[in-house]
Amino acid sequence: MKFVFRRLVAVPLLSVFLICAHAQKEFLTPAEIEKIQDAQEIEKRIKIYLDAAELRLRSAEERLNGQEAAEGDPLEFFTVEDMLDGYFQILKSVMLNLDDAAQKKVIDQEKLTKALKNLKDTTGKAIRQLDALKKMAEEKKLEKVWNLTNRAIDINKGANEGAEMALASRPALPEKKKKK
Repeated sequence: MKFVFRRLVAVPLLSVFLICAHAQKEFLTPAEIEKIQDAQEIEKRIKIYLDAAELRLRSAEERLNGQEAAEGDPLEFFTVEDMLDGYFQILKSVMLNLDDAAQKKVIDQEKLTKALKNLKDTTGKAIRQLDALKKMAEEKKLEKVWNLTNRAIDINKGANEGAEMALASRPALPEKKKKK
């Protein structure tokens, strides 16, 4: 009886979840998803995510400057809002991946450190782009873009500070000996 009741409750809940998940637009392109799935090492996976994040900021800025997407551009059908939301979602995914990797008992510490450094560097550079996007949104009176940019700025700062703190608390890795 319990099993039947669980199935009666679980099936409708699962259906609602799947409908909601499908309604949300995918923030990565199919090619990016494939690359991420193939990248099993943390530093490679994070690099792919961060390259995708940089592409979204660059493309959003180009679109706000009136530049149309080229035919075949992987972000051709993404709006500025989609790209800013995608940037947010990507950084959220990066932080989750890094948290998950840090929790594992067996993780290559050098690769984790490399991923954290990449996150710190990338988010450090991105703040200037985000500030420029925010200014453009203000000038063009695009409230939704302004709000999404502020949300992206918040997660960017959090990711940058988190990466800095994690790097500061990590033990120094031994220097690799150079081969002669």
